[in-house]
Amino acid sequence: MRAMPAGSVDLVVTSPPYNLKNSTGNGMKDGRGGKWERAALKNGYSHHADCMPHQDYVAWQRECLAEMMRLIPEDGAIFYNHKWRVQNALLQDRSDIVAGFPVRQIIIWKRKGGINFNPGYFLPTYEVIYLIAKPKFRLAPKAGGEGDVWEIMQETRNKHPAPFPVALIDRIIGSTNAQTILDPFMGSGTTAISALNFGRDFVGIDVSPDYCRDAELRIAQHKEALRLN
Repeated sequence: MRAMPAGSVDLVVTSPPYNLKNSTGNGMKDGRGGKWERAALKNGYSHHADCMPHQDYVAWQRECLAEMMRLIPEDGAIFYNHKWRVQNALLQDRSDIVAGFPVRQIIIWKRKGGINFNPGYFLPTYEVIYLIAKPKFRLAPKAGGEGDVWEIMQETRNKHPAPFPVALIDRIIGSTNAQTILDPFMGSGTTAISALNFGRDFVGIDVSPDYCRDAELRIAQHKEALRLN
């Protein structure tokens, strides 16, 4: 992102790694299994350990958000998807990451379905999307009627360990007039797929060459499907 000019994208839509491998109480950390026994995320990302000391993780994410803010204009916005969790009996609501940034609204993404692998936990079914907006950002006409709880099925046919569902990103991008959309944690390329659905431009960044290759293939296939339709 540091190589990109200020104000060069209209919108950022992203979901960073959640630092799940530093969990204090379940099998995600040490492979014991628990509620993550059958989750693809248990195997981790291809080029990111997802196990930073918490304060280092917070500092890294705040640095990323600062760069995203630099890249959007005065009518730009960031949709930053994250997950709250309980660690050492305390809620990590990510306020330490977003403090000081212009958080305008919190949207709840309620996932339909899912499987609970641990009898000690209720099935986790929601994530949080922070709408971080500069002063002149406005939604597209009539988009504000969507409400702030979005019930959308999670992605189940994508081999990436933590994919966005296209329908979720369609809801976001379709709610804006943004022309150029950035995802600095691109993963399997879902933000690009959604941008194509609306005829928008996109920029994707990912540290993993594997995910970049998968995203490029997926984008090419989607472009061909759109052309045939």
